Amino acid sequence: MRCSWRRAARWRRSPSRARSCASRGDYLVAIEEKNKATFLRAYVNWRSKRTENSRVCIRMVGHNVEAPFSETFRDQMSILEMPLSETPLCISCCPVKGDLLVGCTNKLVLFSLKYQVINEEFSVLDFERSLIIHTDSITPVEISFCVGYVAVMSDLEVLILKLESDPKNGESVTHHPRKTNNPMKQAEGISDETLQLEPDDFVICQKPMELLGEKSEQSGVSVTLELTGLADEKIKYFHVQHLLYRRFAPDISSYVLSDDIKLHSLQLLPIYQTGSLTSDRKNSSQEKELLSLFCFFSLPHVGYLYMIVKSVELMSVYQYPERSQQAVLTPQFLHVITSNNLQCFTVRCSAAAAREEDPYVDTTLKACPPVSLDVCALRIQLFIGLKAICHFKNHVILLTKADPESIPERRESPKRLLSRKGTSVNLKAPPVAEAGWNLYIVNTISPVQLYKEMIDYSNTYKTAKTQSCIHLLSEAHLLLRAALMDTSQMEPGEKAELLEAFRESCGHLGDCYSRLDTQHSHLALPYYKMSGLSMAEVLARVDWTVENGSQKYERGLIFYINHSLYENLDEELSEELAAKVVQMFHVAEPKQLPHILCSPSMKNIDPLTAISYLRKLDTSGFSLILVTLTKAAMALKMGDLDMYRNEMKSHPEMKLVCGFILEPRLLIQQRKGQIVPTEFAVHLKETQPGLLVASVLGLQKNNKIGIEEADSFFKVLCGKDGDTIPQLLVDLWEAQLVACLPDVVLQELFFKLTSQYIWRLSKRQPPDTVPLRTSEDLINSCSHYGLISPWVNVLISSDSLADKNCMEELSKLQSLICGPSFDIASIVPFLEPLSEDTIAGLSVHVLCRTRLKEYEQCIDRLLERCPEAVIPYANHELKEENRTLWWKKLLPELCQRIKCGGEKYQLYLSSLKETLSIVAVELELRDFLNVLPEDGTAAFFLPYLLYCSRKKSLT
Repeated sequence: MRCSWRRAARWRRSPSRARSCASRGDYLVAIEEKNKATFLRAYVNWRSKRTENSRVCIRMVGHNVEAPFSETFRDQMSILEMPLSETPLCISCCPVKGDLLVGCTNKLVLFSLKYQVINEEFSVLDFERSLIIHTDSITPVEISFCVGYVAVMSDLEVLILKLESDPKNGESVTHHPRKTNNPMKQAEGISDETLQLEPDDFVICQKPMELLGEKSEQSGVSVTLELTGLADEKIKYFHVQHLLYRRFAPDISSYVLSDDIKLHSLQLLPIYQTGSLTSDRKNSSQEKELLSLFCFFSLPHVGYLYMIVKSVELMSVYQYPERSQQAVLTPQFLHVITSNNLQCFTVRCSAAAAREEDPYVDTTLKACPPVSLDVCALRIQLFIGLKAICHFKNHVILLTKADPESIPERRESPKRLLSRKGTSVNLKAPPVAEAGWNLYIVNTISPVQLYKEMIDYSNTYKTAKTQSCIHLLSEAHLLLRAALMDTSQMEPGEKAELLEAFRESCGHLGDCYSRLDTQHSHLALPYYKMSGLSMAEVLARVDWTVENGSQKYERGLIFYINHSLYENLDEELSEELAAKVVQMFHVAEPKQLPHILCSPSMKNIDPLTAISYLRKLDTSGFSLILVTLTKAAMALKMGDLDMYRNEMKSHPEMKLVCGFILEPRLLIQQRKGQIVPTEFAVHLKETQPGLLVASVLGLQKNNKIGIEEADSFFKVLCGKDGDTIPQLLVDLWEAQLVACLPDVVLQELFFKLTSQYIWRLSKRQPPDTVPLRTSEDLINSCSHYGLISPWVNVLISSDSLADKNCMEELSKLQSLICGPSFDIASIVPFLEPLSEDTIAGLSVHVLCRTRLKEYEQCIDRLLERCPEAVIPYANHELKEENRTLWWKKLLPELCQRIKCGGEKYQLYLSSLKETLSIVAVELELRDFLNVLPEDGTAAFFLPYLLYCSRKKSLT
């Protein structure tokens, strides 16, 4: 039996921790030759062998195991024979699901991993042949399979496919798509006659070709799917998507074709979803989700790395200094072997995956070095007679065959990426003079240790300030990021050390971008944010020494400080650092100086220092009003009220409002997530409340502050807690109605105002400050406030005991109810605190009922409480379709109440006379007679009857 290493024997090993369907399978599969016959066998349950001489069970794939043999199978290794109609050429195991793909001539056979359940305690691993992929015009030399992605490689061709399980258009179980003709052959002018010539006569070389995405279907390679699994199989592949086709041309520059110019080392590398780089959750295999997939293959002198999940693109090209024999790709490195060297290169998989995983990459919050960076060779280490390489976790496994007569002198590199110290297993050559095989298990240096070496080396570039420093630090950063993509196997201490190194690397990159004048200087901000450094710590890293009598500050540092001061960070700089920041912006960005001084982080700045720099500004290039307001704020901070008044008087009020709009932090700041009014705002509240309200309204108009933020600001400013509403906030609400802000919901604003008016009227609570607008001002300036009905004034004037302190609130409420935009039904449930026992409450209730067209109830309430207001009410409200209420409702009610007499008899009588005058005009004589009471005095009604009978002739 021969287990061919060259022919891709594959190990599937489950982790020692929790398992799931994402890491199923524990088997070794091999292509074996015996008696000129080739077999495909899988070795399972080999870990359970108790002794070397334990029996071995040989069975066919799909063979049912009976329950009585369960104890036997539990303790012995099984060999699964996989029958194939053609000779297997290469094999590949899916690292996620454990399925097996076998390459034969012009087809690939997929065996799905499954388990035969013997009893509740024991199950046997098995396979089922579920799919055949027929490939025309390509004979696989190497294949790779991962979660439905298939990569096939011949000597000079690579084809990458994606098997999809969603059936399209009701496709049947067996899928036979139309075979694709080979347009490339025709395009290249290759005739049938030429193809029939003897190979000794001509050398036919096809052109190199690269087809990505949908274009790869034009490669001329026909792909046909044939499903062979059972009908109840959970996952079936129904159709195929072409992702990549690449063809290389042999090197014929020497006029001699070499058989060694062939592709090798085909590999699909998955990277899994990990969440956040700083997440503390454990990424068990159950939580793994494929994030990105990469494909690598190589020629003897150059390797190619593609990203193939969301888009297919070439990421990196690797140029080897020597002829390569085999390579293996990991998330951190690319390891390549030549005849005598083990070489290590950087990879960009982690950078590409980070962009897929984190939506905040390439923003002001986070950054990641680009995948377009030039790849670097990290180390080259001498090994004699290297033949094969593979990788497991942090181990590189090497197979060598050394010829004693041709061993060159051993050379050691002073710094090694790979360390064999105490970790290698060396099978020494036999004493006879013949070639010997050696197996080396080599540990790679930990990412943190290699990172520290790279940082030490980068210190040589500190004074030079070149792009090489950024490149080297980017390599170190990507090294740590790649290690953080999968921390499931790390101990807590290792992960903490890795995270600390990652934050440190972010700080180093921030330093580079803040000190170098490059087009990417803005990246200083996200890298400093990721480093966790405070603004004071970043400023402490700045070299403040003056060169040639002048100080120069690079764009990256200015951008970081400026952006950080705009973010309202909960960090206050010391007086010394604040002074240095002011000096920095005075030199580099003088236009930003007023904004910088308004930041909460600059609270400790000396006002005299700030004013001295402000006076040096040339205000020709930007707003003078902003400089004026900043000076006024500093004057208040010093307690110099005279200077404050002089600055504020230098501009009209509307200009001052524009200045506050340019810099809201003159009035409103945020600390620890809470809104804090500035000393400037407190002073305006006492001296110029109208300017303060107009300024906040201007901030809302320009989307500088939200509605809820403005409400909170005035509550905090006036020291009101809970539901207590200060008058300044009511003034703001009224100003919002007048200004008709587009983002204000009218009914919500109506509700706020009416609730406050009602609360003050019910509690007889006057406003805490003098309102900025009277009801008359609001009626004249705002269409939402309507004219108050005349009968309301009659009603109110009848109450000699009315509280004069609340008359403005009553008038505003009445005017708002009389307005055209107010939804009366929404406020009726909140009228309960406002009793009808008072004239104020009665007027509001009657107004609301009138708007709801409940006229009869309103007439009853007015006749009972204020008869003198009935006729003005009827004259104003009982019109058009409501005109009939004069004689159907009002006339009978007045007649009835006159019969009862009482104190209000004269008021009822005068109201009846006015009512009869209106009715006599509106009705015909016969109708008028019908509505008159039958028990009335004829002499009383006679004048109205005469007028009604003569009005027709008068007209």
